[in-house]
Amino acid sequence: MDAIIWLGIVVVLIIIEIATLGLTTIWFAGGALAACIAALFGAALPIQAALFLVVSILLLLFTRPLAVRYLNRNRTLTNVESMIGREGVVLEAIDNLKARGLVRIGGMEWTARTERDQDAIPEGTVVEVVKIEGVKAIVKRKGGN
Repeated sequence: MDAIIWLGIVVVLIIIEIATLGLTTIWFAGGALAACIAALFGAALPIQAALFLVVSILLLLFTRPLAVRYLNRNRTLTNVESMIGREGVVLEAIDNLKARGLVRIGGMEWTARTERDQDAIPEGTVVEVVKIEGVKAIVKRKGGN
């Protein structure tokens, strides 16, 4: 009887995983499958439950990061994500304290700020995009200077 319940849990968790594609419940389905196998071999309910928890947590901790990395490998970067690391040229000197600065990156003009407020970057300098904050490109001098 315990094996049928665990098998039902496996089916429900797989259906939830198919519906959400969150790569979370599938690991618990693996734990439930291990508990189901233990039930078929006559293990007591506390052992089945412990096996369910241990196998689920181990699968979640050790295989989920690998699966997420593998599945996200071919993901297309969004416009903002694709800007990180790109080079640009300063069109208007960047000075955080005066809230000024403009760069051209890939043919588009962006309001720009430096990583640190005390840094100022003169016009014509080649910069690298560190991150995007809202509609501003946060840049540093190319080469980190």
